[in-house]
Amino acid sequence: MTLLERCREPAQRYAAIEVELQQPDIIADAARYLAKMREYRALAPIAKAYDAYQKAMKTVEEAKQLLSEAEDGGDMELSQMAREEWTAAQSVIAQLEQELTYLMLPRDEDDDRSVIIEIRAGAGGEEAALFAGNLYRMYRMYSDRSGWNVSVVSINDTELGGIKEITFFVEGDGAYAKFKYESGVHRVQRVPETESQGRIQTSTATVAVLPKIEDVEIDIPAQDLKMETCKSSGAGGQHINKTESAVRITHLPTGIVVECQEERSQFKNRDKAIKMLRAKLYDIEKTKRDAARADARKSQIGTGDRSEKIRTYNFPQRRVTDHRIGLTLYALEDILNGGLDAVINPLTEADIAKKLQGEEGTLS
Repeated sequence: MTLLERCREPAQRYAAIEVELQQPDIIADAARYLAKMREYRALAPIAKAYDAYQKAMKTVEEAKQLLSEAEDGGDMELSQMAREEWTAAQSVIAQLEQELTYLMLPRDEDDDRSVIIEIRAGAGGEEAALFAGNLYRMYRMYSDRSGWNVSVVSINDTELGGIKEITFFVEGDGAYAKFKYESGVHRVQRVPETESQGRIQTSTATVAVLPKIEDVEIDIPAQDLKMETCKSSGAGGQHINKTESAVRITHLPTGIVVECQEERSQFKNRDKAIKMLRAKLYDIEKTKRDAARADARKSQIGTGDRSEKIRTYNFPQRRVTDHRIGLTLYALEDILNGGLDAVINPLTEADIAKKLQGEEGTLS
């Protein structure tokens, strides 16, 4: 089957969904409408490139016909013009073929989603907590550069300004496509401020990235939830002393516990906690689906598993190394200041290259 034939079906599906999205019964069903809108957005790049490809092919045929007529009539000026038009159209076709090849690769169904990120300090005591704070700052600055919104769900910080653990939303189209490569163990090598002998210490922090799930996608029965309220911990003055706004929710069937205390409103904290719970339940189901590909995943560049050491940040050498693809960059300050695309883009390219080789394993 040719590339054009392979692209025809998703392009036709895109046109069909466009019509379906105008139907009253679908508009009235929030879950169906959301699912179709997500599919519509995912198919849009393929449909548009396919349409451009067809137009370029038509231009080639027209230029070829014009060239033949010009040469038969001895019109050298018209012949030259037709030849230039044919050459330009062929160049466009070559570019579109490459673009469509990438677009037709298997993609993560969650790539267009927003994300929920959890960072936890690992080995290294206070230094690990300070490093976890560095990672949060890096992700927040990267999100700002990308035009995404960041909101904290819960945070447990330290007196020295470190973070023992933090959970936060990053909301924006395509956030998961970028952040999915961040799951795993991050390692830092540097001299702690409290180290008088100037010895380098190695500390770690773990990062977990979950796709954010919309309310209508996963229905959680009220009887499956145990909700508790308590006073928020940490700084906050009189409000925290008087109001039990923090929320802890336990999902009884699985034992999953989620907490949120960052909002002054108990209702808002509950809403954020429920969103966290939906993401965790979805992650469990996704892990089960991925288990069917377990053998294939062994050969992938990086699994994104939370126990895998994926990256080292070496301060004395100003070096960042991503161990999955052997990437080393001497741009530590820029990366920690939000220049994360310097790492994520090569990971994405390596992922695409692996898929083009016909391997099922991916980075995520």
